Amino acid sequence: MNLLRFPGLTRRNLPHFFTLREEVSPQKEDLPERLRAGGLPGGLVSAEQVHGVGVAKVGRSEVGKVISGADALISGESDLTLVVRVADCGPVWLHCGKTGAIGLVHSGRKGTELGIVPAAIQAMKKEFGADPAGMLGLLGPCIRPPHYDVDFAGEILRQMKAEGVGEIVDSGLCTASDPERFYSYRREKGKTGRHFAVLASV
Repeated sequence: MNLLRFPGLTRRNLPHFFTLREEVSPQKEDLPERLRAGGLPGGLVSAEQVHGVGVAKVGRSEVGKVISGADALISGESDLTLVVRVADCGPVWLHCGKTGAIGLVHSGRKGTELGIVPAAIQAMKKEFGADPAGMLGLLGPCIRPPHYDVDFAGEILRQMKAEGVGEIVDSGLCTASDPERFYSYRREKGKTGRHFAVLASV
């Protein structure tokens, strides 16, 4: 299985992965087997992803569902895997060291302009009592300048800093600059696959 993992999330003992490019783009029905192979809980919850600012609090009662209108999923329950799909937009993993709450965000140009990442952080504070100072925010592979004229990756990092996130990590990876490992919607003019970004609670 062709996967990318991040040391910052591993240090916090958070099961996670980001699928890399494959000859045949993985489909949603492939996910349960991939989760099992990756050692993640099979109970998955997905976001519809409408490039908006919707944040959904989810738990085991939402397992198997695609949450309509949501671009961010947050949870305080265990044995649950959150899923978003990307191909240039930014996947953002969130974890609160104080409460154990997790969040997974799909933040592209429009979602970043609307403030989906700050909305997710604020929702974690409201719903779980999360403390941004003890929070990790990790930005995964996404399109970046000079391959895109808007540096929404930089804006996501600025937004997390403004919210007081204590540990901010940027993968520094650009989907448009490495066609061997990444799909890029812009570079491939819409005819491309999707990456799965996943995060489980423990």
